[in-house]
Amino acid sequence: MNILTFDIEEWFHILDNASTRTETEWGRYESRIHRNMDLIFQLLDETNSRATFFCLGWVADKYPDVIKRIDAAGYEVATHSYAHQLAYEQSPAEFTGDLQRSIKSLQDVTGKAVRAYRAPGFSIKFLNRWVFPILLENGIDVDCSVFSARRSHGGDAAFGITAPSLIDINGTPLKEFPINTVSIAGQDVIFSGGGYFRLFPYPVIHRFTQKSSYVMTYFHPRDFDHTQPVIEDLGMARRFKSYYGLKGCWPKLHRLLKNFEFIDLAEADRRIDWNAVPKKSFG
Repeated sequence: MNILTFDIEEWFHILDNASTRTETEWGRYESRIHRNMDLIFQLLDETNSRATFFCLGWVADKYPDVIKRIDAAGYEVATHSYAHQLAYEQSPAEFTGDLQRSIKSLQDVTGKAVRAYRAPGFSIKFLNRWVFPILLENGIDVDCSVFSARRSHGGDAAFGITAPSLIDINGTPLKEFPINTVSIAGQDVIFSGGGYFRLFPYPVIHRFTQKSSYVMTYFHPRDFDHTQPVIEDLGMARRFKSYYGLKGCWPKLHRLLKNFEFIDLAEADRRIDWNAVPKKSFG
């Protein structure tokens, strides 16, 4: 099962960086979301692919036409938070307010319920798993935030979830679609989205996809924009992660979608026998 998803945000929504941290800083940068969304829609049209779009509520408020275009094309709209802040840096009240604001903004545009969520930077760690009941309380029954491996600003191997699972929240299940991994020399490796996808050559991605029974992708509009400006205050390592492989990402993903079947999150939910998946309880 291969699932195609996009996190819809602007090119400057880079986490853990002072000059791109909040809405105050975002006003300094040009918008590139429309040209980059054109590339995504072209990709989906040419490969006849379906996808789920995890959208910022901020995008829904500032560029409602983007969300309307996604919805009008029949694609699933989910939430990626409102203001693209790291969940583990928020209090429960701050997280709840941001989530509710994002859901309202998206639903006001589409007129449809939002039922799936992905945290910015996969920033649900074991220590802030208190977010799971908050998701359920706000109508979210599908989460795509678990990243069971180390990464710079999110992810936690303590979850031990790399395939669709049910997380028990006081007797109520939350459907979890985590990021998948492959094992190389005893190390868990991610290849299916963002900078990881841009780093690996296509033959390696093809081989990893072929050997995986479950693949959860995640891409951003900026991943296909090799002419975007460089954020000047990024450190060398972060600059490499943010800008390496941009020029080849679109043709690489185009090739992958031609070689393998990909479905959206809603279709994956329908195909899974949830009575047969692993069940996790985190007290």
